[in-house]
Amino acid sequence: MENPVGKPEDYTANSPGLKGIRFVVPLELAGLRLDQALARLAPEYSRSRLQSWIRGNKVWLDGENCSSRKKVWGGESVDIAASPEPDETAHAPQEMQLSILFEDDFLIVIEKPAGLVVHPGSGNREGTLLNALLHHAPELSSIPRAGIVHRLDKETSGLMVVAKTLPAQTSLVRQLQARQVKRHYVALVHGKLGKDGTVDAPIGRHPAHRTKMAVVKKGKPARTHYKVIENFSGCTLLECALESGRTHQIRVHMQHIGHPLVGDPVYGKKPLPSPNASRLSAFHRQALHARRLSFVHPESGELLEFESDLPEDLTGLLSELE
Repeated sequence: MENPVGKPEDYTANSPGLKGIRFVVPLELAGLRLDQALARLAPEYSRSRLQSWIRGNKVWLDGENCSSRKKVWGGESVDIAASPEPDETAHAPQEMQLSILFEDDFLIVIEKPAGLVVHPGSGNREGTLLNALLHHAPELSSIPRAGIVHRLDKETSGLMVVAKTLPAQTSLVRQLQARQVKRHYVALVHGKLGKDGTVDAPIGRHPAHRTKMAVVKKGKPARTHYKVIENFSGCTLLECALESGRTHQIRVHMQHIGHPLVGDPVYGKKPLPSPNASRLSAFHRQALHARRLSFVHPESGELLEFESDLPEDLTGLLSELE
């Protein structure tokens, strides 16, 4: 039986071994370019991904490859070999312990410990969260970046969500872009902050130190809200909420207002003289924990909310400060 007009159907595409999708173009899309029609037919995939599949000859219109600009007139069959990009996959799975708070067929919510690198890179080719995810759920090998949609720095602990399907990943990325994913962090910063506030300052690559980020005029917009939880001698415990997700955002913004994170090796500073100075100096990672995370489930539409306890090293330091 022919697939209903405009409805996707899984199939094995013309290219061997590739799982794909089939559409019949509805008449109401007549006159649109192929890439525009695909964006309507398959909104779960990003436009850039659809265009890359067209360029890579992974899309067939009535059995023929064609360009993005080819117009459709309704009734044509569209076959898509929906495969990930080669450079987005193919990392080795490794057996590692994961702290999983929630998992279903569409996503995983984990607690990342401090010290764990999220994605392989220079100097960290193995032993990363991505390697662990590929061992835990081998099907993630077919998802870009093994389903990872956002990152935490190596020495930042806390909550992350990972997609298990490409549509779920696209949904979560779009929620992040639309600022619908709510992320709240606990941060311990140097100095005393007496009231709540917001840092609204663009972040970009440091003009002199290219491995660092900084507040720069031509940077990308970034906004961090913070609330004072508790004041200690020489430091303040904050809750920080992100509106954007720039690299090192909380660390850079707190440094920008003169209150860098305790233990931050890149953006930190020596503690000011206080009864707690030696304790703060002894904490050897940025005191930052992703405590709360909420988002809309990509399949059910349900609002999911998660909370993570502070890790032992941070609770130990807070106990000493009290």
